[in-house]
Amino acid sequence: MQAQTVAVTGLNATDNPGPGIAVIRALRAAEGRPFRIVGLAYDALEPGVYARDLVDDVFLIPYPREGTSALVDRLHYIKTRLGGLAAVIPTLDAELPSFIAIEPTLRELQIHSLLPSQAQFELRSKAHLMELGVRAGISVPKARVLGDAESLLRLHEELSFPAVVKGLYYGATVVRNVDEALQAFHRVVAAWGLPVIVQEFVAGQEYDIVAVGDGAGGTVGAVPMRKTFLTDKGKGWAGVAVKDPGLLEITERFISEAQWRGPCEVEVIQRVDGTLWLMEINPRFPAWCDLSAGAGMNLPLAVLDLALGKPIQPMRDFRAGTMFVRIALDQIVSIDDLQQITTAGERVREEETSA
Repeated sequence: MQAQTVAVTGLNATDNPGPGIAVIRALRAAEGRPFRIVGLAYDALEPGVYARDLVDDVFLIPYPREGTSALVDRLHYIKTRLGGLAAVIPTLDAELPSFIAIEPTLRELQIHSLLPSQAQFELRSKAHLMELGVRAGISVPKARVLGDAESLLRLHEELSFPAVVKGLYYGATVVRNVDEALQAFHRVVAAWGLPVIVQEFVAGQEYDIVAVGDGAGGTVGAVPMRKTFLTDKGKGWAGVAVKDPGLLEITERFISEAQWRGPCEVEVIQRVDGTLWLMEINPRFPAWCDLSAGAGMNLPLAVLDLALGKPIQPMRDFRAGTMFVRIALDQIVSIDDLQQITTAGERVREEETSA
């Protein structure tokens, strides 16, 4: 069987890893499905660039601020350079609006993807999460969208402390008073700009669900995970797949209401009284999505097949009790690898083999 060429972004596998490496691992785990994996990176020092057992070719791509035309030109070049590019799986929040905008153009180039519409992307954003909760019948903490720091001085009239200060795309800081809220506000603005979201704090057990929507309101598959070990940044370093009808119901309600198309991560907290609260919906695969493949429900592979137009039956079975435990390791590479990526902006497998 001829290998399909698939490009994946999000190769920044640090202590707060991008999802790209997990997506690639899941694709590599698909028996009888050979792939040529193209890593798309924004920086030559993204660790996944040098994971040669996972990534065949590497290309630098322009940052979203450089515009969609530059991204289209680069992907067209990559397809021509490699003699084909069947699909691309973007995995980072900040790049998704660009990929959503160019999806029709990429389709004309026969580069396929499975992405939400811009309206769907906005609906699940932190700024509109309360509205979505009402429409879908899901419990969501109170939140306020702030455009200036002065609004924090009146926040106590609507929300009590502690609260959580969040950026529109990334970052979440628990604050206990106005001074801490102001500091967190300015950090978020410096990193991600306005608006800033302040959300009611909910204490309890954290759960995440990785899921895929078919774009017509149906859930292709979903795997809930309970976090068992957190980093100092609050990121899951270990987790276990669990079967919980309540978690699956929240996920299915969201996908049905939003008519969600593509992968997503649903973040839920279960309070001590057993109630489930929807905290956030990320519009892409999480960094632990390889757990779905390990548990017997390969959702990254499902996304690829749907993007390519292959029919997929809804998946409901996975092995509860399957765990992931993240590991940090050093990759030994040559300085020549770094120079090749930095100067040429690419590394192509055939040229290395012939050299």
